[in-house]
Amino acid sequence: MQRAAQRADRQHAQRAKRLRRALVCAAAVPAVLITAACSSDSGDGKAKGDPATQQSSTGGSGSKQPSASPSARAAAYKSLPEACSVLSKKSLTDLVPKGAKSGKEGATDDVATRASCHWSSLDNNGVKGSQFRWLNVSLLRFDSDTTRGSGENQAHAYYSRQVKDAQSVDGAQGAKSEPVSGAGDEATAVRYDLKKKEGKFKQQTVVARVENVVVTLDYNGAGLAGEKTPDSDDLTKAAEKAVKEVVESVESANGQGAKPSSPAKSSASPSKPASKSPSPKTSAKASAKATPSKSAAKKS
Repeated sequence: MQRAAQRADRQHAQRAKRLRRALVCAAAVPAVLITAACSSDSGDGKAKGDPATQQSSTGGSGSKQPSASPSARAAAYKSLPEACSVLSKKSLTDLVPKGAKSGKEGATDDVATRASCHWSSLDNNGVKGSQFRWLNVSLLRFDSDTTRGSGENQAHAYYSRQVKDAQSVDGAQGAKSEPVSGAGDEATAVRYDLKKKEGKFKQQTVVARVENVVVTLDYNGAGLAGEKTPDSDDLTKAAEKAVKEVVESVESANGQGAKPSSPAKSSASPSKPASKSPSPKTSAKASAKATPSKSAAKKS
């Protein structure tokens, strides 16, 4: 009995101890919540009352926001003409007499960005030999980009590389370069000779840039099997004339370069003045009509 009573006393003491501990913890919870709430209110008050915090939240002078990315100027031209249609039938007949209809379009994954077409002509004169001509036109358009810059600047850089590449062709002999006027914003013609087993080829490469589009025209000719070698000056003139026509095609495809339409006939046109200065008689009649009659004056 005594031992049982002792065990009961010990269990009672343990339960009392656990109860006191629970009451202490329960009393501490509101204090913690109050402390947390005070801390939260303190933070809000700082956000509302601190000028530096207000400037940071509203984008004032105290904030450090990243500057906006610089925007590149929009590209002038948005499309390209069909590469095999950039030259007229007459021009093709002059350049590639036997191949005006032989144009073959180059493969491309985006006709609005890049396009090309080439023609070949072989005028066979039998035992006298043959005249060979080959023509290729390539078009490349650049879009403006905030990283790479404006389409015009990208086109200029590509234009410069194309000219440099044409001037440094392996095996080129007697290379000469000259600027070409009237072909877009900038243009250069590079010509040289190339010796091949078939004969001596005269190569002309004309590179032109108009706004954000670069035109590269390659034109070469050769006299084969004993035929006379074509004149370099004639070929260069033909190539320069052709590149000007291609540039015009690029401009027309983008609504530029078209001949201004005749002004619509209107009263403001020089041939028909809008209004002639009234003659003294007309003025007198007009003023007489505008002046109130005597009867009207009496009634008033």
